[in-house]
Amino acid sequence: MSFSSDTPFVRALARAHQQVATPLPGPAFCQLAELLLELLFPERASQPLLRPDAIAATLSQFQTDLASLLARVSMPDTPAAVAAAFMAGLPSLREQLLRDAAAVLAADPAAQGIEEVIATYPGFYATAMHRVAHALHLLHVPRVPRLISEHAHQLTGVDIHPGARIGSSFCIDHGTGIVIGETTVIGAHVKIYQGVTLGALSVSKELQGIKRHPTIEDNVVLYAGATILGGNTVIGRYSIIGGNVWLTESVPSHSRVYHRAQIHVTRSEDPTADLTFSI
Repeated sequence: MSFSSDTPFVRALARAHQQVATPLPGPAFCQLAELLLELLFPERASQPLLRPDAIAATLSQFQTDLASLLARVSMPDTPAAVAAAFMAGLPSLREQLLRDAAAVLAADPAAQGIEEVIATYPGFYATAMHRVAHALHLLHVPRVPRLISEHAHQLTGVDIHPGARIGSSFCIDHGTGIVIGETTVIGAHVKIYQGVTLGALSVSKELQGIKRHPTIEDNVVLYAGATILGGNTVIGRYSIIGGNVWLTESVPSHSRVYHRAQIHVTRSEDPTADLTFSI
């Protein structure tokens, strides 16, 4: 099929392209976020910076590059002010992430050291990208936080909305299939396994701006496949939610909630004798 510049389809595309006054440099923001993790954690860097003056220069250049990219985004504050505010939070951001890495190390018997967690664990990477995206979200930067969170989502299978509030010492074990919604609130020392969903009871557009995702209090463990829904749902501190549990109501602190499965095991001299499945 050939296309001509005077066809309605091509003209409609041209109008759509012309209406995008400032295209968002999504890949550049994601690359900058990756660079930031390498700056904060040399375990992730191919060429660690050995001298303080080199680190200071690289951080200054990072701030300049961030402001330059933010200039292409419509914001209430000036790009330079937003970049400066973000950079001012880097020391506390790094401390938060070190506590996250330590929590993963303490929880996972397979972890050989905190350097391994920082360099290789997808759960730590997803958490780190979320904390970067959340910091920009708190500075009212539009669209960019979601770009960064979706970049991490594509690489890890962990989908965390930038608006979700996550406390210190957060541990994601394995991670694939985790979904954490926009208005979720997670306390400190929470551990989440793969396949957990912290979602909303309804996806009606009228609920925009309303708390529609659950609150997980301190020291809670959510095992694989657990689904917890609703803005009024609160999981009390020190609770354990077992695998495949479906919850739409609150549970008090120190609760143990399990899904009871009916599993039948039979034994036969001929293992194929009772196989009657049809696919």
